[in-house]
Amino acid sequence: MSAVQPRFRRVLLKISGEAFAGKETGVDVATTDAMAKQIADVSRDGVSVAIVVGGGNIWRGKIHEEAGMDRATADYMGMLATVINALALQDSLERMGTPSRVQTAISMHQIAEPYIRRRAIRHLEKGRVVIFAGGTGNPYFTTDTTAALRAVEVNAEALLKATRVDGVYSADPKKDPTATRFDQLPYLEVLQRGLEVMDNTALTLCMDNNLPIIVFDMAVPGNIRRVILGESIGTVVGKPGPTLAGTVGA
Repeated sequence: MSAVQPRFRRVLLKISGEAFAGKETGVDVATTDAMAKQIADVSRDGVSVAIVVGGGNIWRGKIHEEAGMDRATADYMGMLATVINALALQDSLERMGTPSRVQTAISMHQIAEPYIRRRAIRHLEKGRVVIFAGGTGNPYFTTDTTAALRAVEVNAEALLKATRVDGVYSADPKKDPTATRFDQLPYLEVLQRGLEVMDNTALTLCMDNNLPIIVFDMAVPGNIRRVILGESIGTVVGKPGPTLAGTVGA
């Protein structure tokens, strides 16, 4: 257990599929191990960690839809890609001695548990990392929406959006050198500005349930722990007023 008490006791970590790829496509073992080490460290601190993974390193449904593929078919294939990433992450975690469970929204009993909310919560209470795969189990919904939904369902105190940038900017910092980074943003301002934090369905679900979103750069070793401890890392999206001011970095 860390000597410093964490600000959050239970979190939902959203990891994009691209985060698994390293410099190539597919799943890079070293990159996945590096993510798993950060997760294992905070799990050992006594923090309950649930995870939703994307599948973009393996399958990009939007590209195939634009080429004429049926949208639902493309989305289902993307859900299967998330299962591959979830199993890879589980393998890395368990090689580090961190117990974990994969739960899928599409039943595949030979390799993972079906998603059952009460069972997922029980795993978290027992100190196991729970990895949610298969999206919501329905086409037309993103893994961002899955992350918001699962976070609310398992009573997470924050949704941690792991990215390759150090927060939310007014514009793409790679394209616009004048882009500025926000430390904090109200939900409505994110919607009004059209900032690419999460899709609108996910953002609205978080707003309706007063669930803070913290966008940060997971490529920096130790950043997951820093966010959970309450350090001013990345951008906090939440309701204005005391709720937002009392979140990370306040």
